[in-house]
Amino acid sequence: MNPEATSVDPVNALAGRILATVHPSWRNILDDAGADLPTAAENTAGRIIAGEPVLPAPENIFRALSRPAEETRVLILGQDPYPTPGHAVGLSFSSAATTVPLPKSLHNIYTEYESDLGLPRPASADLSPWTRHGVMLLNRVLTVRAGSPASHRGTGWEEITGAVVEHLSTRPLAAVLWGRQAGEVAGTVGRDRCVLSAHPSPLSAYRGFFGSRPFTRANGILVAQGAEPVDWSLADQEVVR
Repeated sequence: MNPEATSVDPVNALAGRILATVHPSWRNILDDAGADLPTAAENTAGRIIAGEPVLPAPENIFRALSRPAEETRVLILGQDPYPTPGHAVGLSFSSAATTVPLPKSLHNIYTEYESDLGLPRPASADLSPWTRHGVMLLNRVLTVRAGSPASHRGTGWEEITGAVVEHLSTRPLAAVLWGRQAGEVAGTVGRDRCVLSAHPSPLSAYRGFFGSRPFTRANGILVAQGAEPVDWSLADQEVVR
């Protein structure tokens, strides 16, 4: 037997792992929209196989699309993944539960969370409980080179995430758009259904993020469309001491 005939191309194998987390509903929606997920996965796999330190881990790149499309009621749109190794988990602004200290943007989000909702400050960096309540934590760009913020902008991710936003805009939705890049999709969603503010980064949080009340405003937008508000509580997380 020719061993080459049975060998598995490592790029294709890794691309398959990357695609495996996409929920079938999103595969169908994005295929119909002409968004080429397989090519994006192959290009990313090629970078990784070539030795580029790509974040997040392959199995988390499409994590934001792992739940059924029809569940999404709120979109929180970020820019690109955390560039610090160990921080990016495929959900915008979220990180691993054990991440200490918290990423600085998430630290500021929790400050606004306390102020807006009157709830205790969580210590865990894991925001995945929100995804079970209909919140999509999506980045505009789904990968980044470790240590190099914005390094994968313009590589094709914007077309895919733009198609996601386009689909969500056809349904009852509240979009929380933090920062200039996220705000670019406000016209697609409809500005009356968006919570627009500065990014929670320490460089900009004091220029309009703090005091923006994104969580209660998002719920108000949902209720105005006849949709149920989101339970934002992270009460199962430990409280900062």
